[in-house]
Amino acid sequence: MAEISLNNVSKSFGSVNVINDVSLTVDAGELLVFLGPSGSGKSTLLRMIAGLETIDSGTLTIGGVESQNLAPGQRNVAMVFQNYALYPHMTVRDNMAFGLKNIKLPASEIDKRVADAARILEMESLLDRRPSQLSGGQRQRVAIGRAIVKEPAAFLFDEPLSNLDAALRVRTRVEISELHQRIKSTMIYVTHDQTEAMTLGDRIVVLNDCKIEQIGTPMDVYTYPASRFVAGFIGSPAMNFLKVEMSGSGDSMVATLGDGSRVSLTITVPGSGQYELGIRPEAVRVTDGKGDTSGTAKVVEHLGDRTLVYVALKDGTQITAQDTGRSTLVAGDQVNLTFDTSQLHLFDESGKAYHSH
Repeated sequence: MAEISLNNVSKSFGSVNVINDVSLTVDAGELLVFLGPSGSGKSTLLRMIAGLETIDSGTLTIGGVESQNLAPGQRNVAMVFQNYALYPHMTVRDNMAFGLKNIKLPASEIDKRVADAARILEMESLLDRRPSQLSGGQRQRVAIGRAIVKEPAAFLFDEPLSNLDAALRVRTRVEISELHQRIKSTMIYVTHDQTEAMTLGDRIVVLNDCKIEQIGTPMDVYTYPASRFVAGFIGSPAMNFLKVEMSGSGDSMVATLGDGSRVSLTITVPGSGQYELGIRPEAVRVTDGKGDTSGTAKVVEHLGDRTLVYVALKDGTQITAQDTGRSTLVAGDQVNLTFDTSQLHLFDESGKAYHSH
């Protein structure tokens, strides 16, 4: 395992800036997730670490060795791609051994490494099959095995589950998490799927528009989003955003919603005026008594353990609330909603976040 450090790295394609002065450190043995929408720069950043894209400025160190000018093969990292990239005419065994044969490793060492990787991934019975005889999940496992046999300082995963169906994605995600716990190697994992990021990562790097929005543990990023973008990107169903007028001062701030409802907050903001109030659906509860606001249920989704209620407030603002799994609400019902004020966030015009305290 190895620590990986990026220091003020930038990358442009012609006049288009795709990575802008990014600095971060991946701890040895950590599973770090790059999360962001298409075009945020996450895959480019991974390819810069792998040596598949050049670094225009800044430095990269892998295991303490300055690496931005090293060839990909000299960086001691192994990449697992979205499309598997297996040789169709070779068996699983030969696919995994191919790279080791190219560097003239002794046959006995190759056999040992392939056997070890097959055991780790529980695919000893697949070694003599060809890729066409494997399922998508099995092919992805072979691609991971091909990386394991290299015994790299770090593994780089580029959206490895994108080609799998939903059930297989969940199973393979668990396998990758178990793999990391077993071999305790440094791993960087790129995805646009927030569920993968939240369940896999020791820490998440949220990228947007070629820069880092926030770095933190999954629950830090979820509970204390640094910006309006992070708050909206993390969480399913998405956070509610309501236009509010703030008044008062210090710890005695009051938010007035568009329907005239007033909510007292324990959030300190620089001044009164227009803000966006953010609150996750699980912090907006349907109540029998008088709530913080009320509206009309437009759609009711029964999910077993909970019920999501999509409510139109009196001014037309839409808000998603949560009720119990045994909710009897139906579309058209009038509902009272209460806010958990400990889970409120405010965002100013620049998107900066202020949290309850």
